[in-house]
Amino acid sequence: MDFDGKVALITGAANGIGRATALAFAAHGAKVMLVDKDAAASERALAAIRQQGGEARAVAADVTKSADVAAYVKAALDAYGRIDCFFNNAGIEGKLTEIADCDEANFDAVMAVNVKGVFLGLRHVLPVLLKQRSGAVVNTASVAGLVGTPGMSAYVASKHAVLGITKCAAGEVARSGVRVNAVCPGPIDTRMIHAIESQINAADPGAVGQRYQSTIPIGRYGAAEEVANVVLFLCSDLAGNITGAQYVVDGGRTAVGGAVTSVPRR
Repeated sequence: MDFDGKVALITGAANGIGRATALAFAAHGAKVMLVDKDAAASERALAAIRQQGGEARAVAADVTKSADVAAYVKAALDAYGRIDCFFNNAGIEGKLTEIADCDEANFDAVMAVNVKGVFLGLRHVLPVLLKQRSGAVVNTASVAGLVGTPGMSAYVASKHAVLGITKCAAGEVARSGVRVNAVCPGPIDTRMIHAIESQINAADPGAVGQRYQSTIPIGRYGAAEEVANVVLFLCSDLAGNITGAQYVVDGGRTAVGGAVTSVPRR
């Protein structure tokens, strides 16, 4: 888990799992390029990294726009000369609604960030890694890529797609020294899960949180740092024989089944 001399590029790096992973990479010696639309939050993440003695820079980008993705890749190369680890992480949850009531704008927005954003990241970063003949990519999928959750059709569809593109990419680059894997978090104690709680019951989101956590065998939400640890492992030399895989970090939730219904039935 030594990343001295390595460069980590992270999308969705200003908050939640992305921020925790940026801090972890920096703590293990990597130079980190943070990518996020939220410039103010990126500055706070940069300050946290520098406070612990790490090296990092930040660039604002919309991951759904090819020009922005090309620009963040160029920024990483201009700053550090290479990319060794790419955490393709940016994602949104969208509006919770049953399929019969889901509007196209919501579906399109979720797919644009969660699927097109991941595709564009791969499209622009993989040529760099192939030229180097080395590198590791981790895409953020979800347990929603493994099972269905009523009320979250757009999000579930997007995360199933992330797992599919991960497997395709892994097969395409496996002989070139490049590995591509996915991490599948369950409910993690970040903004996203609390936003989902509020969508389900704005009057008492805490009750939703208690219900969600009661379905998790370990009895709690995961921590962003616990996902970050898996990402670092998959990017490390310890995972040299692992590609095209999906690593579940969900406290045992999918092991026992039983998806939680996210919206009341009509």
